[in-house]
Amino acid sequence: MDLLLPDTRPMREELEAGAVLLRAFAKPRGAEYLQALEHVARQAPFRHMHTPGGGTMSAAMTSCGALGWVSSPQGYAYTTLDPASQQAWPAMPPSLLDLAQAAARAAGYTHFTPNACLLNRYHNGSHMGLHQDRDEHDTTQPIVSLSLGRSGLFLWGGAERHSRVRTLMLEHGDVLVWGGPARLHYHGIKGLGPHAHPLTGWSRFNITFRHVVAPQHQHACN
Repeated sequence: MDLLLPDTRPMREELEAGAVLLRAFAKPRGAEYLQALEHVARQAPFRHMHTPGGGTMSAAMTSCGALGWVSSPQGYAYTTLDPASQQAWPAMPPSLLDLAQAAARAAGYTHFTPNACLLNRYHNGSHMGLHQDRDEHDTTQPIVSLSLGRSGLFLWGGAERHSRVRTLMLEHGDVLVWGGPARLHYHGIKGLGPHAHPLTGWSRFNITFRHVVAPQHQHACN
């Protein structure tokens, strides 16, 4: 008979200067955060966006907050309106805002003021290639990334695309915070773990919080 071994992973791991993994930080209220996610998705449904190169993203996405991130054949942008509905993006749920700021403080960032929240939904075959988060036009504040549901294989690289890449297993309730000298490090999602999650089945959700300074003329992408 297999025995369940205790989880001996450190609850807090500094990946490098500026980047901190807070394991199970959000797990106690994970079901509440999933409800907040569902509330957002009822107003702004998940969709598979198109890339400037003509492809389709394998992860489905939506947004909440004052600004939402969109990808289209015309490029990447933060917009005040959801291009699918031409309505303002849903407000950021207070529970998610509180979580983001609490995680940022725990990682050493005491004045995080997110105004954009991106929601990604991953299924089998979904991934996210190595990239930098640089569309925010402000790198003085961190990125806060919450994992919910099925585990994900997260890629953590360096400041250059060819830097060494680490693979981390992110579990339900883990929160990764990176800023300061690590703010523009490359990262991505390689794939998903082999098991379903009792709350989300075969889906994994990732919620990232950012502070964005967007050009005033960006309202929506058609």
